[in-house]
Amino acid sequence: MTICAIETLRLDEFPNLIWVIVEDSDGTRGLGETFMGAEAVEAYLHESVVAKLIGTDPLAIEATRMALRPYVGHQAAGIEQRGNSAVDIALWDLWGRKTGQPVWQLLGGRVRDSIRTYNTCAGYQYVRAATGQHTENWGIEGAKQGPYEDLQAFLTEAGELAESLLDNQISGMKIWPFDAYAEKSHGAAITPAELLEGCEPFRKIREKVGQHMQIMLECHSLWSVPAARDIVRALAPYNIYWIEDPISMNNLAALADLRRCIDVKVTASETLATRQQFAALMQAGAVDIVMLDLAWCGGLTEAKAIASLAEAHNLPIAPHDCTGPVVWAASCHLSVNAPNTLIQESVRAFYTGWYTELVDNLPELNNGELAPPTGDGLGMNLKDSLFQRSDAHHRRSVAR
Repeated sequence: MTICAIETLRLDEFPNLIWVIVEDSDGTRGLGETFMGAEAVEAYLHESVVAKLIGTDPLAIEATRMALRPYVGHQAAGIEQRGNSAVDIALWDLWGRKTGQPVWQLLGGRVRDSIRTYNTCAGYQYVRAATGQHTENWGIEGAKQGPYEDLQAFLTEAGELAESLLDNQISGMKIWPFDAYAEKSHGAAITPAELLEGCEPFRKIREKVGQHMQIMLECHSLWSVPAARDIVRALAPYNIYWIEDPISMNNLAALADLRRCIDVKVTASETLATRQQFAALMQAGAVDIVMLDLAWCGGLTEAKAIASLAEAHNLPIAPHDCTGPVVWAASCHLSVNAPNTLIQESVRAFYTGWYTELVDNLPELNNGELAPPTGDGLGMNLKDSLFQRSDAHHRRSVAR
């Protein structure tokens, strides 16, 4: 049994997404995914990864991790790491399908049947067709595409949005109303008027639902340390649950200093990759909650190692997901396995919207908690119709 082929699929309609299929000589196929830089990931996989993987054992996942480690840039969450992450997820899925087990069992079994989720308040078009977190990519122009235009809602009707989420038994929400001000000053400073305006969604939420909603603030690594302090100080009356990626992750000492001088939990970081970078984050005392993204950090293998490192530091993890359905499913498998999982991110505009166009099965949401899809491996398949679409880019590489 060896790896005999690697396939990729991407669609023009979803230019940030790429799916990776690893096939072994017995015909078992595993599904992986990553997000952003899809065309570049495709080129990397077919030009570089295929030569290293064809003919190797698909169940030798750790050996594959070492074989794919790039000579330079091996700690960056760039194209190589994204491609490697997708391959790793696919290998875990293949292992589960071959042995008739769900991924959570392969990881060591479940410590819980389901995990609490919070809603990242994105809308249907958020970063769907554009790369980056800038305001022009928020996708809030034009007519509503469904009932959960949650990004527009947190900017204008945050209290009613909180009520809607509570009606869905979701008691945590993440918003990012300060980003536009960071674009004006390049994150160096924020004015009193901007602070007041940025606090409005938090005021409306507390006014409407009191303390029944946990509010997470996303900062997308945009701010300087002094500006981040100003934001936290302004938000003090609203009892936010965490501040996420307040500054760039290129100076962990600065993040640790910020953490020591504010009275809000610091969560970081979807922008980091590999267990080594996360070990440095924890050793610096820079974080209260460890956030990792399976599509970018190195896949399930690396994520499991990072979760164990966090557990050794007595820290919880909160897997990030605002990308595609396959990574979301993989994250849910990890979340029910890792003892120190605090909460799992999800986006209701995605899982009730365009995710349903792409895959045949999704994590199950009940009473504000997620359970992984049932079935072998990840429990999820791409819909066959995707491969026949006119905007599909499907490549298959085999032994030369």
